Amino acid sequence: MRADIVPGAIFPDYTLLDHTGKRCTIAELQGQDPMVLVLARGGYCPRDRRQHDGLLQLHRETQVGFCRLVTISTDNLYETNEFRGGVGAEWTFLCDHPRRIQKDLDIVEYTDPVHNPMIPHTFVLEPGMRIHKIYDGYWYFGRPTVEELRLDLRAVLKSCRPDWTIDDAEHSAAWERGDKSGFYPYKESQTMLPTESDRTSRRRAPQ
Repeated sequence: MRADIVPGAIFPDYTLLDHTGKRCTIAELQGQDPMVLVLARGGYCPRDRRQHDGLLQLHRETQVGFCRLVTISTDNLYETNEFRGGVGAEWTFLCDHPRRIQKDLDIVEYTDPVHNPMIPHTFVLEPGMRIHKIYDGYWYFGRPTVEELRLDLRAVLKSCRPDWTIDDAEHSAAWERGDKSGFYPYKESQTMLPTESDRTSRRRAPQ
């Protein structure tokens, strides 16, 4: 792995084809959310397929938890879709068949010259592509469990969401006056002012 790819650094943004053939960047896929980024060998690898079996559950949780999940492999577009469909994934798979990431990050898996894959890694990224955690998955048990990823995402969300806890006077007062800037994703809709029924419900809420 390249020496500058460490926790706290910014993960490089690459433009790749997704499983539909659309060109996109990793940053576009991340948006403003934490992301689990999986660098995989490919659909031929039984360890990759087993890891993605576990990620199916995590993906359902990221959908309601305002997080993202993306897989990148060195498969071609056809193989990428076979991999994605074979594991039943519904998140974005990116195709790096030219092996740009493999070469740029210096993660050539030289012990497998037949497939010439990347050494598999799993990254947990904070908003802005900042690296929170890196897992080296050359050995299967070097890969994170779903529970480890949950704990990583919890830590990232606690640090990047100012409304992680809202049971304080400051947040309550901001919400009452219609200031959503400290709330996610409500800060994107500053026009969502509290209605009279909102205020009445709050006054009647049990203490």
